[in-house]
Amino acid sequence: MADTTHCSLQAKRLLLDPKFEGYKLSLEPLACYQLGLDAAVAEVQLRDDQYTLDHMRAFGMYNYLHLDSWYQDNVYYVDQFGRVMNLSVTLDTALQKPREVFRLPTDLTACDNRLCASMHFSSSTWVTLSDGTGRMYLIKSGKRGSSASEKWEIVFNEELGSPFIIAHSVSFVKSDTHSLAVLLLRVEKDELDTKGSGFHTTLEWVTIAERKEGDHRYEIIKRRILQGKSVPHYAAIEPSGDGLMIISHKPFKFMQSDSDKLEENDDAKISNEKKVVDPLYYWQQTEDDVTITVHLPQDITKDDIKIHFSPDNLCVTLKDQPPLMEGKLFSSVDHESCTWIIREDKSLEISLIKKNEGPRWPELIVGDTRGEFVMDSSQCSEIAESLMHLTSEVMNPNPEKENPPCNAQELEECDAFLEDGASLCRFDGNTLKITHVINLGSNQYLFSVVVNPREMPCFCLRHDVDALLWQPHSDQPENMWEHIATFNALGYVQASKQDKKFMACAPDYSYAALCECLRRVFIYRQPTPLSTVLYNRKEGRQVGQVAKQLVATLEANDPILGFQATSERLFVLTTKTLFLIKVNSGN
Repeated sequence: MADTTHCSLQAKRLLLDPKFEGYKLSLEPLACYQLGLDAAVAEVQLRDDQYTLDHMRAFGMYNYLHLDSWYQDNVYYVDQFGRVMNLSVTLDTALQKPREVFRLPTDLTACDNRLCASMHFSSSTWVTLSDGTGRMYLIKSGKRGSSASEKWEIVFNEELGSPFIIAHSVSFVKSDTHSLAVLLLRVEKDELDTKGSGFHTTLEWVTIAERKEGDHRYEIIKRRILQGKSVPHYAAIEPSGDGLMIISHKPFKFMQSDSDKLEENDDAKISNEKKVVDPLYYWQQTEDDVTITVHLPQDITKDDIKIHFSPDNLCVTLKDQPPLMEGKLFSSVDHESCTWIIREDKSLEISLIKKNEGPRWPELIVGDTRGEFVMDSSQCSEIAESLMHLTSEVMNPNPEKENPPCNAQELEECDAFLEDGASLCRFDGNTLKITHVINLGSNQYLFSVVVNPREMPCFCLRHDVDALLWQPHSDQPENMWEHIATFNALGYVQASKQDKKFMACAPDYSYAALCECLRRVFIYRQPTPLSTVLYNRKEGRQVGQVAKQLVATLEANDPILGFQATSERLFVLTTKTLFLIKVNSGN
């Protein structure tokens, strides 16, 4: 971590609106279209052995609807027959049924421990696809969204171990060789974890490149694994394939090769041997005195011991060796009253009389950490009693008292975060070390969105009550994370939606949206100028613009499985229906 740069996110003041007055509920009707699916979505329920919060986050809350950001209003899903189905929208009033563009060669129902099928659009002509059984397909698709030019052809497929979902992928050319980098996510059993959940999360970074023989065949050239104790909120490979960015609650680190592990174990053993050393001395104290106990070697006699007391210093020497203890005492002592004796168990006991009675010493000799303070039971009880007024088993036991303690019941939903310690880390693909880190603190992660498919996905974080959208620029070290948009008060608003499942925003930032597990969709538009005159009654001033909230209720009893936003419309996927909600009219 010595070469790690600790950074911070710099919000742009011009993109913040401190005078934002909130959203006005609009009753304007939203055009909503629905398409019945020929076959149900290939939803995979969590098994009995997938019981942790990480399993729920990675697989239980999986977004089964995939937005192709390279082409406008183009979405995909996988149905129960293993067919990759596509809907490409040009005109809402002339919707076609979803069409099959590819069929997975494997029988999905034959694998007992499979995960949901997943895909990612690496470029305008390349797709990475997983069937959920542990096999990955690299597909050349042609120009997508058009039945005339779209033809999915398998270029590479290989079994890569236990089942995974694809978190991200990129396509790039390096040294005149076309390559793809893919990020695979797994939640695996951890036999060594006896105190935690018993599982860990792995991110496998796989690089596949075209062979140099010129036969257009592809092969895996590199596999690297990162491991952590939580499912990442965000994980994306840089467009150049040179680095990786992760937002997670608990840190990730690269797993080393066997030779590196042996070296590290040797170093760890040496450091542990240094650490496991008994304290040089033990000391206790009362309000009046300090007692020090030192275990003596067998061959030491009374004549070998030399102790020098002074008002502020202590020096203990055995035989002709360097001083065993020497230094400035934490506080002054009555040096003429200090004594020492050798006890029957061959230990040296030194008694220091405090010059100032009462105050407790936090240390004996200033800066000396070789001793251990021993507190007796009566002192423990005394300290506990003195702190009793700060704690209580009853919430706010005396509310009438002046300056009552904080009552957690008074906190609002938006003030509470499940995870306060999230961090954003950038890993270098060559050194496998963290180069940049940002402690996000209470800047809660909300969602990610692709604004420009040639750049990394943006991530949205809560800042105070607002939600700020950040665009990573891996090629700009001085401006690696740029604040590009603000959704006013969305951080506060979303916290009140206890049943929310997915969040998204339009790539042009014109609106943000969230959906609940069932039926309801909430849309929050950016402030727009008013066509009529409106006054703020409290302040008596004219309001120039207003931000609208819209609510759509879907005619469906099935849970929402997928949710995607484009600049014009929202796509909502349930088990048997695909809904389109027209949010903005086209230009």
